[in-house]
Amino acid sequence: PPQGCPDPQGGLAAPKLLISPAEEQKRLLEHRPDQPPQPRVLRIAVIGAPNAGKSTLCNQLLGRKVFPVSRKVHTTRCKARGVITHEDTQLIILDTPGLTNPLKAKRHNLDEAMLTDPWDSMKHADLVLVLVDVSDHWTRNSLSKEVLRCLSQFPHIPSVLVLNKVDVLKKKFLLLEIATDLTEGIVNGRKLEVKSSPKQDSRSSVKLPLHLTQPSPPESKVPGSPFGQEKNQAQEGSGLDKSSDAGGAGTGEGPEHHGAKDLKDMKGWPHFQEIFMLAALRGEEVDTLKRYLLMQAKPGPWEFHSDVLTSQSPQEICDNIIREKLLEYLPLEVPYGVTQVTHVWEEGECGELLIVQSLLVPRESHKRMLIGRGGRVISRIAQEAGQDLMNAFLCEVRLKLKVEVKG
Repeated sequence: PPQGCPDPQGGLAAPKLLISPAEEQKRLLEHRPDQPPQPRVLRIAVIGAPNAGKSTLCNQLLGRKVFPVSRKVHTTRCKARGVITHEDTQLIILDTPGLTNPLKAKRHNLDEAMLTDPWDSMKHADLVLVLVDVSDHWTRNSLSKEVLRCLSQFPHIPSVLVLNKVDVLKKKFLLLEIATDLTEGIVNGRKLEVKSSPKQDSRSSVKLPLHLTQPSPPESKVPGSPFGQEKNQAQEGSGLDKSSDAGGAGTGEGPEHHGAKDLKDMKGWPHFQEIFMLAALRGEEVDTLKRYLLMQAKPGPWEFHSDVLTSQSPQEICDNIIREKLLEYLPLEVPYGVTQVTHVWEEGECGELLIVQSLLVPRESHKRMLIGRGGRVISRIAQEAGQDLMNAFLCEVRLKLKVEVKG
């Protein structure tokens, strides 16, 4: 593996600089960004219900795994920033905890940040992505009240609907019903229309029998739309099968604030500017969304050096990766009560990284579950987490985990 590993107090840099000395990592975050003469920037808040696939999408957009992912809810415990730099444009992605309420937060032993971080991210966002898991037939036809409340509090921030896990949906025509419900039948100020699709994109497994278009003058353009350069084609009917439907010129008027009474009767949000359909886990159509985001950037100063990939420190990434495995292999509420304490973080002369961490659990029974028969569970967690850390840091990692009952 390449020489050198990240400084635990610094940030994780993009691959080509991960081979630099630790001090170089620290310098990248401390020094001014190496921005071009006319920089562009876009801050993106990714919100949605717990386990909708927000971190998976963020990792796919970044091209590397820097955010924890598991099938259990509330894997992301605090907001974290990912950085994409392409030519003169920098995208800053704010991966946030799933929007929840105080009752659910108490049930999962979540701290106050889980309730406040998504709202704080919205305050700093230029654009919000609302992610919905269309494979969950219990929740896919309506936005959660927490998501609607969040959108209603920040109606001036442009929002985009992202339907995730469309590859799991067997009946593709249901996407039309879902999209209509989640948008109240309106996208970018115009009513959705249904037309039969004359052709399919053979390059994508996300094939839809229907697509959505919006009536608009032939000369109108959609700034930043995936079809901004191909408006005539969009008019003729190639749309949702390419994962983005929402052409049409906007009305120029911002959405009105919705009160609590309005939200009670709403299933969707009628102020989305675009709809994207993708499969984040498989990376399908993620590039289409990424190109759209790059085109939405506005003139403004960069926040990070072009080689920085995330604002998280390596220690934060380490904690997140280990917690991901705890969520994956421990039953019920057990992983939510584990406290992680790092005792050793040492870099060797050849670039290897030694990490020793204690996992503190509240009960002896939890300790037995975490260790497993013959130490199999804790050994598997250490092995898989160690491999993920090597992939993240691009250096040899020796990870040792201890399990103790909280004193």
